[in-house]
Amino acid sequence: MTTTRAHGDAARADGSSTGGPSGRMLASYAAGSVGTGAFSTLPGLVLAYYLTDSIGVAAAVATVVVLVPKVIDVLAYPLIGAISDRASHRTGYRTGLMLFGALALPLLFVATFSAPTQWGTALAGVWVMGFFLLASLAFSCFQVPYLALPAELTGDSAARVTILAWRVAVLAATILVVGGGGPALREAAGGGATGYVVMAVGVSVLMLGGMLWATLGSGRRTILRADAQVGDLGRQYRDGLDALRVTRPFRLLVGLFCLQAVATAVMLAGGQYVATYILGNEAALTGLFLALIAPALVVMPLWARLAHARGKAPALAVATMLFTVSALLLIPAGVWPGWWVHIPVALAGVAYAGMQALPMSMLPDTTDMDRELGGRRRSGAMSGLWTASETGSMALGPVVVLALLAVTGFRSGGVADQPEPALWAIVLGFSLVPALLTGASLLVIRALGREHPSWTQPA
Repeated sequence: MTTTRAHGDAARADGSSTGGPSGRMLASYAAGSVGTGAFSTLPGLVLAYYLTDSIGVAAAVATVVVLVPKVIDVLAYPLIGAISDRASHRTGYRTGLMLFGALALPLLFVATFSAPTQWGTALAGVWVMGFFLLASLAFSCFQVPYLALPAELTGDSAARVTILAWRVAVLAATILVVGGGGPALREAAGGGATGYVVMAVGVSVLMLGGMLWATLGSGRRTILRADAQVGDLGRQYRDGLDALRVTRPFRLLVGLFCLQAVATAVMLAGGQYVATYILGNEAALTGLFLALIAPALVVMPLWARLAHARGKAPALAVATMLFTVSALLLIPAGVWPGWWVHIPVALAGVAYAGMQALPMSMLPDTTDMDRELGGRRRSGAMSGLWTASETGSMALGPVVVLALLAVTGFRSGGVADQPEPALWAIVLGFSLVPALLTGASLLVIRALGREHPSWTQPA
């Protein structure tokens, strides 16, 4: 078939069938994580806090402001995946949408954190919601085809572990720089409205460079012109849902990733509140972020080695158990806050690296299985559904935190003296809630091993 032959030619051109992916291809693909990591991290880290403490939006209202754009995004992502598939089948490339997202996202990201506070709290909240929606849609135009690329860059499952390990290493570095440096840049610029704008501009420059590199590099290395009929857009929109129904490992993998994404998103969203109200220093967020992300840069090769030696599913189970235990160790911060919290946060960071890289290395394997079951490749549609699931899950992190604050009497506007129940809500949102979610995901990992036995074998 034309698709298979072209796919094999592309794989050989990059060396994936003859000694592994080339360094140039690995670097260009991994560079895209500068953009995806920055946008996935910073809003989850500071957007809720920006709404409640900078603009003065009530916690309950801020929940709506954060959630509504993500609900719309979830509906739109499968459509973007279908459009990406059509482009890939017709032209052999996915670069059109990627380029649009790379250029539009930085501008919309700056606009999100440039709310005109002089208009009043209500209008400023609407401004944030509108531009955050547009920014999220621009992000999906890049992210969806970007996630589809590993399945098309190589057909080697072991090589995909390497590709995704590189990507997550860059992702971890980006989260470290943006998550730690973004708030620090905000404070260096004097905080307040000006600080958030300076922060957004600085981060947008990084996003633009990384996404353009990936678009013009790895995005042009896939030549996958299909000989099958493209079909109508409506059918392609439904492809992701059909893959979810037909391919059980894909369904389980999406469920697993959603549980773990919500867990990490809750921890990320709660970090600023822990720094401000539990540790008593708004700037302590940078230290927490360094503790969470820096270990991932060191241990990423170890997770790849463990996956090669023991299998992807066992390695993921080890990472998940470590994260669960680390989160539970943070509960005593409610009665004894102090420097020690950085130790379990650092252990969670070690686990986080594996929880990111390993499920994403499994995603291309499920698209191969789906192609065998369905008779055609629909990587974009499946990536669109994956991105929709991830986005919805990440959006639930701030929502869960804000909901806990709302029901426990948290007072917006930067009020230092908070009710005791609100303080405990901050602590448990940072510890117990993530632990329960990742603990539940261990059951899904066991089911994945049964459904896809090769994931339990050395790669």
